[in-house]
Amino acid sequence: MKTVILAGGLGTRLSEETTSRPKPMVEIGGKPILWHIMKIYETWGFDDFVICLGYKGNSIKEYFINYYLYNSDITVEVGTNKMEIHYSSTESFKVTLIDTGLDTNTAGRIKRIEKYTNNETFMLTYGDGLSNINLEKLLKYHQSHGRLATLSTIQLPGRFGTIDFDKNGMVNSFQEKPKGDGIWINGGFFVLEPGIFKYLDGDMDTVQWEKQPLTKIAADNQLAAFRHHSFWKCMDAMRDRIELEELWQSGNAPWKIW
Repeated sequence: MKTVILAGGLGTRLSEETTSRPKPMVEIGGKPILWHIMKIYETWGFDDFVICLGYKGNSIKEYFINYYLYNSDITVEVGTNKMEIHYSSTESFKVTLIDTGLDTNTAGRIKRIEKYTNNETFMLTYGDGLSNINLEKLLKYHQSHGRLATLSTIQLPGRFGTIDFDKNGMVNSFQEKPKGDGIWINGGFFVLEPGIFKYLDGDMDTVQWEKQPLTKIAADNQLAAFRHHSFWKCMDAMRDRIELEELWQSGNAPWKIW
């Protein structure tokens, strides 16, 4: 089964890191966040990837072209241009890298990789989100309901603490950043059937996947939600990158399931 990763956006809200590289190449623990996402999928047996490239896509191509050498001990004879590889520690990734346009929106990127999904069920996620989601349970849930699409949904913790107080202003209780407010949001980690491509007819280059196509799929009762109750984190801004790095350095990164 193919896993499609959207990795072509500009990452403007992380501009401190993305002026010289695309967001999926921003590192956590010395490895691009794209690598972390792929390791999550590989752990569950999904190691055949299609990467949708856009902004600075060549840096992602170069990373994987040189991936074997990056993860090997080598001896190079400069005068003769000979190279000996002593030891290599690499993953079993198969990676198809597709240029889907510099300014193409997400629906257009998905449309452009249709032929690489082999008219089969495939997975899709974003190039900036990490989770300890159980992909085996996600796939089984998708197969059980028979719809065209399944998205994973999560509850974010509240941004602020809540205070309960009486009419005299006396505080009865205080809760720091409670667990969400009952609202479930799109966390990526989709499972999709080939039938979703009929919702991508016409010019999709300026269309956001989550807007027109996914809205129509839901309106046709073809979208199901898989509730994920554990860790999920999107690297949307510098504070998120710092938080993820701290989790990794602590040795307790929840998404490290390998």
